[in-house]
Amino acid sequence: MIRILVLIAMLAVQPAQARGLIRDAEIEHALSQVAQPILQQAGLPGSTRIYVIDDDRLNAFVGNARAIFIHTGLLLRLGTSDELQAVIAHEAAHIANGHLTRRPAAIRSAATAAGLGLILSAAAAAAGGAEAGIGVAAGTQSAAQRSLFAHTRAEEASADQSSLRYMANAGTDPKAALKVLELVEGQEFLSAGRQDPYARTHPLTRDRIRAVEAFAGSVAPQARDRRAVDYWHARAMAKLSGFTRPPARTLRALRGERSEFAALGRAIAHHRQADLPRALAGIDALIAARPSDAYYHELRGQFLLEGRRPAEAAAAYARAADLAPGEALIQAGLGRALLAAGRDAEALQVLSAARGRDPSDPSLLRDLATAHARAGQQGLATVAAAERAAVTGRLEDAGILAERASGLLPTGSGGWLRAQDVLAAAEQARR
Repeated sequence: MIRILVLIAMLAVQPAQARGLIRDAEIEHALSQVAQPILQQAGLPGSTRIYVIDDDRLNAFVGNARAIFIHTGLLLRLGTSDELQAVIAHEAAHIANGHLTRRPAAIRSAATAAGLGLILSAAAAAAGGAEAGIGVAAGTQSAAQRSLFAHTRAEEASADQSSLRYMANAGTDPKAALKVLELVEGQEFLSAGRQDPYARTHPLTRDRIRAVEAFAGSVAPQARDRRAVDYWHARAMAKLSGFTRPPARTLRALRGERSEFAALGRAIAHHRQADLPRALAGIDALIAARPSDAYYHELRGQFLLEGRRPAEAAAAYARAADLAPGEALIQAGLGRALLAAGRDAEALQVLSAARGRDPSDPSLLRDLATAHARAGQQGLATVAAAERAAVTGRLEDAGILAERASGLLPTGSGGWLRAQDVLAAAEQARR
C-alpha cells in the first residue's frame, strides 16, 4: 500500500494471521472521511483516528478516546460504507459512553509511539491471550489487560442503542448494523480457539440482535448527501484490496471494469507484479483525471521508489507534500525517497518534521533512525529505534533501547524526554 503497506512493520511475536499496523495516508484519510459524520454525532474530539491492523480475522476495538482499530479482515468483508459506519459507530459509542474509564490500562495516550505500542500489546492479550500475540511484551497478559476490550452484555446493549442513534442522525441506514451482526453471528457458539476476537470482545446474543432489529426498523435515517462518504469508502477498499490480495486475483476481478477504483486496483496489481511501466501508466491516468490529488502523486512516488528510481520518486513525493502539507505520512515517504537518493541532510529535516506530526509510523521511525545515524547522531538514532520497537509492540526491546538512548543524550533534551516516554510504557507493560 502506500509506502507502508508494502513495507509493513511486522510485529515481533506473530502467528500467521496476526501481522502488523498499516500506516497509509490515503487509507487513513479515506477512513476519516467515512468516520467523521459518526464521530461528530458521538461528540468525540476531532483527533480520534481510525487505525488499520493487517489481520484477516474479524475484529474492531477501541484503544482510548483517540484510537479506534479495525482489522483488514473485517474491513474487506463489509459491503458498504453504511456497514463500516456501523462498526465505527459502535466503537465510538464505547468511548462516548465511558466504558473505557473503568479499565485503567486503557487510559493511555496513543499520541506517542510508546502509547500506541502499549495499546497494541494490550489488545493482543485481550483478543486472544498468548496465541494472539501482536508483539506482546513480557507481563502484558495481566488479568486487567486480558479483559481490556472485553465488554459486558450491558455495555454492548448501551453501545448498540447509542450507535444506532448516531447512524440515523448522520444519515446512515441503521439496518446496516444488522448486516454487521449477521456477519459475526454464530462466532459465539464456536470454541474459544476458533472464534474471531470480535466474538470474545463483543458478546453477541439473540436478544441483542432483536433489540437492534426493532430499533433499526423504527427509525429512518436523516437525509444526507452521502456521495463523499461512498467515494472515500470505495477508494479505501480498492487500495486495501489491491495491496492485500494476490495481484492476479485483483486483475481477474477487475477485468472489464472502467471505474476510477478499478483503475486504482489495476495500477496497484501491476506494481505488485513488478510491471512498472503499466503501473505508472495506470497512476498517470488517474493523476490526469485528478491532478491536485495528493494521494495519487504519493502512490506514484511509491511505485518509483520501489522500482528503484529514487530521484523521480522524491519529485513525486514532493509534489504530494506540496498538495497536502499537513500529511505526516506523505512527508515520511518524501524523506524515505530522499534517503534513497543520497540526499541525507534534506531527508533528516523532512523526517524530523514528519515525526513531530505523527510519531507512530514504524517505517518513518526506522528511516529517521537511519538518517540520524548517517548524521553521526547516535543518541537520537537509538531513541528513534526505541520508539519503533514501542510502536510495533516490542516493549521489552523498546525499554532496552530507550535506556541506552538515555545514556547517550543530554538529560532534559527533547530526545532524552522521548526516551523517558518509552521507558515509562515499558515499565507499565511489565506490571
